[in-house]
Amino acid sequence: MTDATIVSNSKAALTGAFWMVFAGVGFALSNVSIQYLTMTLGLASPSATFWQYFVSLVAMAPVVWRIGFSGLKTRRLGLHILRVGLAALGVQLWVAALAYPVPIWQAIALLMTSPFFVTIGAALVLGERVTSRRWGATLLGFIGGMIILAPWSEAFVWGALLPVAAAVLWGSSILCMKKLEEEESPQSVTLYLLLFLSPINLLLALGAGFEVPGTAMAWWLVIAAGLLGAVANSTLAMAYARTDAAYLQPFDHLKLPLNVLCGFIVFGWVPPGNLWLGAALIIGASLFIVQAERKTG
Repeated sequence: MTDATIVSNSKAALTGAFWMVFAGVGFALSNVSIQYLTMTLGLASPSATFWQYFVSLVAMAPVVWRIGFSGLKTRRLGLHILRVGLAALGVQLWVAALAYPVPIWQAIALLMTSPFFVTIGAALVLGERVTSRRWGATLLGFIGGMIILAPWSEAFVWGALLPVAAAVLWGSSILCMKKLEEEESPQSVTLYLLLFLSPINLLLALGAGFEVPGTAMAWWLVIAAGLLGAVANSTLAMAYARTDAAYLQPFDHLKLPLNVLCGFIVFGWVPPGNLWLGAALIIGASLFIVQAERKTG
């Protein structure tokens, strides 16, 4: 491997990590908006999901105009449909979890089981090389999440397991996205997601009793969540287009402290002391993996 190739690979890895962290910020702000909308303002989770992703689709309209409909041509329509189906179910379960009166950091900690499914799938399905340090960093981040969650405590509620199911579905959806990006652009992959999600979410919302946000504040939260979701999904796709799926997973753990901060600011949730030990393990794993990648390329 030449020096130029090493530098190029290193830059791609760091760029991918940056976009992953940026996406985490967007998702954290979107999550707290949806949780306030459903838990405090009482909008049903299926309807909240529909409105959020409908706004995201509208926000992506300029991208459609820029790349043109010819940019949406695909030879893998079936894989797009599979990916969107997995994502739609994952989104519904995730928003349903946010509707519970459970601190956001607890839901995020459970969602952090997703890297296991992505890392294993990246090795078995995508054929990516998963090094021992990547396995170690992912495992360390998961241990940190379990320390925070403390599923053995009396405060644990079974409804919080909804994010685990969402994690399985989203992990599978991410693998489909990574496979699609072998031939298609991140913008195209994101647009297909939003185009197909809206009718699926509409059907689910109608089945549960369709609701419209009833106050100006509810509409502002829907719009904020939708715009943030569009940005986050776009930058997530850009991250996976830059480097392989297994490498990016430790950076996904950074969404935990981001969501903790949002939960504290909006709801006043103060996590217990074990959060900080778990967060230290999560952040340490991410810092370790980026340093290792910079040295080896």
